[in-house]
Amino acid sequence: MRIVSLLPAATDVVAELGLLDHLVGRTHECDWPAGVEGVPVVTSTGVDQNTASSREINSTVHHGSSLYGLDAGLLHDLKPDVILTQDLCDVCAISYRRVSDTVRLMDIGPTVLSLEPSTLDEVLRCLRTVGDVLGVDSTEKIAALRHRIDVVAARTEDLDRPRVAAIEWLDPVWPAGHWVPEQITKAGGTPLLAEPGEHTRPVTWQAVHDARPDVVLLMPCGFPPERTMRELPDEPLPQTWVLDGPSYFNRPGPRVVRGIEVLAHVLHGIGEVTEQEASKLPAWT
Repeated sequence: MRIVSLLPAATDVVAELGLLDHLVGRTHECDWPAGVEGVPVVTSTGVDQNTASSREINSTVHHGSSLYGLDAGLLHDLKPDVILTQDLCDVCAISYRRVSDTVRLMDIGPTVLSLEPSTLDEVLRCLRTVGDVLGVDSTEKIAALRHRIDVVAARTEDLDRPRVAAIEWLDPVWPAGHWVPEQITKAGGTPLLAEPGEHTRPVTWQAVHDARPDVVLLMPCGFPPERTMRELPDEPLPQTWVLDGPSYFNRPGPRVVRGIEVLAHVLHGIGEVTEQEASKLPAWT
């Protein structure tokens, strides 16, 4: 089975299922697990997220320019049996429609599977969906992930629940929706500004203040922590943490479970985390 992943979360799923050796193509953003860098890259971007500001990136997207290019020639040469993509967010990855149109024009005939979870349960069910297509039993993997979630939920069930504002883009300010509110709840917090499964819209910093959060989580989509640190908001915020959004919060893959464990430490001091996973900012003065 020759697999091309056009979604970093799908690469995470392939790795979780033990099928990384079958991955023949990936996106330029697929950076986990170690060793995936040797897999051919079939996408590109004309926006340098290391130098462009959040506002500039947002402007590029909302003026009709795509963040991503697809190397149709390389995709054809790789002769995939299965292509994993998504149709949840045109900003996050190449869309299912675009991939399907490319495949139809090239007449290469692979199965194109779109993953579009919007809740925590749907994220886990993606393992079953992909496993079924690829002929792998995912039952034990899913059970182990659910057990880890249940352990955290049990440890935080009777604790005070801080009010939490999670921000997945800095300029404009964009609350984290979809599965993130559930991650916060499982970790013992009360999510603000978004409901489970919700595709959110931009808000103002005043709206964040008006929600009266006890904790603010900065997890910009696609930004590793060191990139987020270069564009911190100039706002008088309460207790604020910079998190590794791409690894544990932005991507609907199995590592969202680690995100719940990270949040349990952030909100209640439970468990251990690395500085890369979660860094508490100094109090605003």
